[in-house]
Amino acid sequence: MTLTSPEKKKIIMIIVDTLMDVTLQEALKNGKAPALQFFIENGYKIPNLVSPFPTMSVNVDSSLLTGVYSDQHKVPGLVWFNKNENRIINYGGNVRELFKLGLKQSMEDIFYNLNHNHLSKKHKTIHEILKDQDLQTASINTLMYRGNEPVQITFPFLMSMFTGMRRKIFAYAPYLFSYGAMAKLSPSKSHSFFWQKYGFNDKFSAKELQYLIQQDMHPAFTIAYFPDLDQRIHKKGRMNSKGIEKVDKQLQDILNTYPTWKDALTNNIWIILGDNGQAWIENDRKKALIDLRKLLQTYRIPKLRDRITSSDEVILCANERMTFIYTLDSNRVSLEKLAKTLQNDERIDVIAWKKGNSIYVISGIQAGQIIFRPEGNFIDEYGQKWSIEGDLEILDLSIKEKNIKYGTYPDALARLYTTFYSHEGDYLVVNAKPGYEFLAESSPTHVGGASHGGLHEQDSLVPMIVTGTDVKPKNPRIVDLKDWVLSLIKQL
Repeated sequence: MTLTSPEKKKIIMIIVDTLMDVTLQEALKNGKAPALQFFIENGYKIPNLVSPFPTMSVNVDSSLLTGVYSDQHKVPGLVWFNKNENRIINYGGNVRELFKLGLKQSMEDIFYNLNHNHLSKKHKTIHEILKDQDLQTASINTLMYRGNEPVQITFPFLMSMFTGMRRKIFAYAPYLFSYGAMAKLSPSKSHSFFWQKYGFNDKFSAKELQYLIQQDMHPAFTIAYFPDLDQRIHKKGRMNSKGIEKVDKQLQDILNTYPTWKDALTNNIWIILGDNGQAWIENDRKKALIDLRKLLQTYRIPKLRDRITSSDEVILCANERMTFIYTLDSNRVSLEKLAKTLQNDERIDVIAWKKGNSIYVISGIQAGQIIFRPEGNFIDEYGQKWSIEGDLEILDLSIKEKNIKYGTYPDALARLYTTFYSHEGDYLVVNAKPGYEFLAESSPTHVGGASHGGLHEQDSLVPMIVTGTDVKPKNPRIVDLKDWVLSLIKQL
């Protein structure tokens, strides 16, 4: 008799954009999420996983794949100023912004530069590391996808004609790569037309994953991105659970690919998580929107269409509830002066800048200042050491016997500090209180809905559901998931 070794488990990770525990609990309580309930009952849930800062998907997903914060992976946020190229880079915040910045250049940034020029090559992605170990991986609709395999991305004719992008570009991706209508696994054309965002939707992601399962093609590690919930929460508010029901229906379809739902668990580790939360936004437009152009109207701020010149003074890069504010000449316009101006607005709760190797933080909510830097006598709950002086309340910190405890700003010190080493330039990092978001020239707004980008726990905490293993990450942070995933694969 021949004994066969049991099949190795495979990891399937599903990122649900803006999955939050508060809306998940509401859907579960009402019996509207049977698939998610099934995964939880057969595994475990971490309710408060900490997202990187800024809490924007490109930055979050970069940390997930590389296991480092933006000081090392070098993708600062959705919108940032590239000092070397003297231009604003925007990975897709608003169509009007992209038009003004130059649609062709913006498309090149989104579809190529983000993964191949801006994401640091010093830190390998999960896909690249597993390829080095002769293990195959799959990426379905993820914003960050860099791997080792040369692939061709083919833009639909209308998209190419409208944006000026050439029809085909060559990139490096995982062995199995799905990227909307531009690179598909399944021969089916369903859910990939232009009125369906060219395949960047939940149904397309689910169908592609189902195809891998049906064909018995899913590899050691598969990561799939479900984008639809994000827009619903933006529009309807952070307490709207209807979107969870829609996501759950796609998960039910995936589970139904197997003979029984239990069979889906036999040889797989399932990981389902959010990438960022969202904070509520006021209904009153005048209250909700912090118009930075008005607050800083005494400074010369170039329009998005205009070339940035030596006469310009300040650049605004709004990432919804967080903003990078750059001074182009710190001798003419100091960061401290800009910070003091912004401090007059009580809707702004964190105003930070780098001086030497220290980070200085003030607030529009309260007086005082906190200064911190790494390698001190205080240690936080993640084992990181810090030197701290000043008013702890500004970042809602408490210290007992040299142990730092975080409050409403999870992992605040590391998340803020690393942001100042993500790219070159002299800039403030500014954060809005829940209820408010920043307005630059044409930045997207979400009055009466919800928004993210910020440091606050509403933006920063997401749930993660795991089945197929009892092993947990070292820390409940997205930045710690890469090492955890690699260790799981090593154990399988």
